[in-house]
Amino acid sequence: MTDTAEQTAAAAERAAAPQGAASGLREPVLAAKRVVVKVGSSSVSGENSGQIEPLVDALSALHARGVQVILVSSGAIATAIPFLDLDGRPTDLATQQAAAAVGQNVLMWRYQTSLDRYRILAGQVLLTAGDLENATPRGNAQRAMERLLGLRILPIVNENDTVATHEIRFGDNDRLAALVAELVNADLLVLLSDVDALYTRPPQEPGAERIDVVPVTDDLSSVELGDIGAAGVGTGGAGTKIQAAKLAAKSGTPVVLTSTANVGRALTGESVGTWFEAGPRRTRTAG
Repeated sequence: MTDTAEQTAAAAERAAAPQGAASGLREPVLAAKRVVVKVGSSSVSGENSGQIEPLVDALSALHARGVQVILVSSGAIATAIPFLDLDGRPTDLATQQAAAAVGQNVLMWRYQTSLDRYRILAGQVLLTAGDLENATPRGNAQRAMERLLGLRILPIVNENDTVATHEIRFGDNDRLAALVAELVNADLLVLLSDVDALYTRPPQEPGAERIDVVPVTDDLSSVELGDIGAAGVGTGGAGTKIQAAKLAAKSGTPVVLTSTANVGRALTGESVGTWFEAGPRRTRTAG
């Protein structure tokens, strides 16, 4: 074979190879048509509220590729703290509910203001645990979400803290994100925090090792749990993120766990963070 023929054959082989495989990118991310992204309170409130714009940049780039995007965002109560002159996250239910009402308004305004740069309209979706546990409200939530996505609107989901009580709360928005991913049959769930990946023990401790891939059969019982995010404004930690990721993976949705700073790289298929492999698809239909 001549040099020219060899070059032509090599070029044809490269063209036939999947783009992700050729570049080392994650194929399921590149192939995803419906993506749920969850961001925590500490990433979008207080001194970190400036992270909203790069987050929106990444979501908008995904949206521009024709991907349907759903954002699950914590941060309503944390966002309200300076507006209500509170010293920290309130502990009594009534003040939490009042703070959620104020903070959700400000948080949505910040998101929509940033999305305006891309001419993308957001839709607010507030859910309680009961909405996803009972057939009728679950079916209503599913149909509403499908319609929003069909209209190319970017749903922004949060727990409805203004009406939720301690007894009926999700407990954290990591679990909410996993349940939303199942509700809409998402192809990918991205859980964002302050840490770039899952580690065998809190990453600041000696001997901590990054976990790159979690098989669906791995229960991660060997992981020494610690706080994976900033304390004081959020409710989640490494444990809640593992539980949420395993819940989504068991339902058939692969998961990337990484930092908010890495969201753009994660959504373009780079091998950042920790990848949770998915089991067989388990679909629940509307009630």
